[in-house]
Amino acid sequence: MSLGSQIAWDDTVLPFQLDASDIRGRVVRLDGVLDRVLSQHDYPPAIEELVAEAALLTAMIGQTIKLRWKLSLQVRGNGPARLIATDYYAPKSDGEPAQIRAYASYDEDRLDPDGRGFDQIGKGYFAILIDQGRGTVPYSGLTPIAGNSLSDCAQTYFAQSEQLPTRFILSFAKAAENWRAGGVMLQHMPKASPFASGEGGSGEGGLLSAEDILPDEEERENWSRANILLDSVTADEMIGPAVQPTELLVRLFHEEQPRVYDAQPVMFGCTCSEDRVRESLSIYSKKDIDYMTTDEGIVTADCQFCGAHYELDPSGLGKDATGTND
Repeated sequence: MSLGSQIAWDDTVLPFQLDASDIRGRVVRLDGVLDRVLSQHDYPPAIEELVAEAALLTAMIGQTIKLRWKLSLQVRGNGPARLIATDYYAPKSDGEPAQIRAYASYDEDRLDPDGRGFDQIGKGYFAILIDQGRGTVPYSGLTPIAGNSLSDCAQTYFAQSEQLPTRFILSFAKAAENWRAGGVMLQHMPKASPFASGEGGSGEGGLLSAEDILPDEEERENWSRANILLDSVTADEMIGPAVQPTELLVRLFHEEQPRVYDAQPVMFGCTCSEDRVRESLSIYSKKDIDYMTTDEGIVTADCQFCGAHYELDPSGLGKDATGTND
């Protein structure tokens, strides 16, 4: 794909590589998608911040999974922000958009009104889960909450779980009632063997960092140079729309020989349905279903991701309905 090609960049993930540095990456723009994600809820600013950052990370990380696979990002903590959950559904076939959804669970009365979003998580973990479909065992990896942002957590995850030096820079803002968001991801593809020392890494709490898994001096220099160039990016360049992602790559990395690939369109999407709600309720006994039944004689359920509301007849729900329990 030519760097001069003109495409609609909103809600896209653009993969690229730097041929001179053995580094690959992605440029993401999430605009309508983030609007849809956040418009489903009336989140406080600190929670909006966490959901926006998680959605951007999910778009960039998820772009690498195969068709029909699902990637989920989960952040769980003991602070007011109990859970940030996102899903990335890869396209069913080439050329189709991927789908993203996200939501947060939090204790509003415990939130610090003046605190940053990341400070609301407390101690916990950052996890990536990959579901390859029926008949397979999902992959999962997690690392402790570390650093000063979800981006820091993601970088630690890749260093610790995948032993791949990774860097994220993100920006998001709401202007004229619409969200604009963007970011850049860099990832070094190491030539050397994985880190094998048993002494722990140089990161927070002994976790691995990029320096620990780039033993080759040339690789460290390439990684350092690319990060210095990335540090010059501005928030306006990342969120656009004045600067296109291809123009941004040329501005940042023209000496690193950037090469771009086909952009992946993304859209908001939710997989909830009445059948899925019934399936989720099939683990409950008749007594449980009776407890869930309202005075109007129905069982209600709301999708945390898209806000869809379901009203179901309790007589067809629960284990008794399937004949699996007395």
